[in-house]
Amino acid sequence: MWIAHEAGRELMGPLPTGVEVAVLPRPDAPLPGDPAEVEFWVPPFLSTSGDVVGMAGRMTGLKVVQLITAGADAWVGRLPEGVTLCDARGVHDAHTAEWVVTAILASLRRFDHFARAQAAHRWAYAEVTPTDELGGKRVLIVGAGSIGAAVAARLAPFEVELTYVARTARDGVHGVDELPRLLPQADVVVLLVPLTPQTRGLVDASFLSAMADGALLVNAARGPVADTAALAKELSSGRISAALDVTDPEPLPAGHPLWDLPNVLITPHVAGSVRGLLPRAYRLVGLQLRRYLAGQTLDNQVRDGY
Repeated sequence: MWIAHEAGRELMGPLPTGVEVAVLPRPDAPLPGDPAEVEFWVPPFLSTSGDVVGMAGRMTGLKVVQLITAGADAWVGRLPEGVTLCDARGVHDAHTAEWVVTAILASLRRFDHFARAQAAHRWAYAEVTPTDELGGKRVLIVGAGSIGAAVAARLAPFEVELTYVARTARDGVHGVDELPRLLPQADVVVLLVPLTPQTRGLVDASFLSAMADGALLVNAARGPVADTAALAKELSSGRISAALDVTDPEPLPAGHPLWDLPNVLITPHVAGSVRGLLPRAYRLVGLQLRRYLAGQTLDNQVRDGY
């Protein structure tokens, strides 16, 4: 078994006798052993150095890839036949939901503007007040999975009106085909869908033009879920605003027009980067490893991109 963090050894809890654990923090680091002997692999979290997915091709005995990310888009269709891919569904619910609520509040209450004013030593009371508020807003959550449920639970005390959209309609959840009707009714639109061929470019010019005047778009999903050119064009008009934790491309180039728009709040893909991530992630890893060794069905298996 190879894992990505030294701390993971202890965080996984007691393991069955005979399990050999080695640490590969990034794909360009010195290998801790023979890749061909690895059966269970936990790749790095959001690694930007080296070909992480390509490493799987050297692990000729690989049986399981257990991600510590919620999204699996970088891995789908790129693993050798017979390798089970599992994501970290559930691990990121709380802290991603915190980011979403923080981004909504910061945008509506204009903390971004006040932070820039503070840097300039300027008392900006009259510049954007009165600000907007969250109370009573109509919030459309696009992606009704576990993170969507966590966001909804944290928004409920603000007395908002919640509407849910998912790939497939079910009780209390609308289908994506209803978006043209639902978007004009929302004050805040939160994107939480995984990146799949069906969701890539979901937020296009038509989607954006259907949003209500003054609405806020919050992207905590993946950058390519939104068409960046269409997004920049709509936002530059000032008709809507956005809070983005993800962009396309990523990192966002220094000269990109999104940086300078006063109605856009950008964070550098940090929703999942919290101090409590590793304990939660490796608790799941330990459980999954024990299931694998016991011949049990693994949780969070990725099928059809989810």
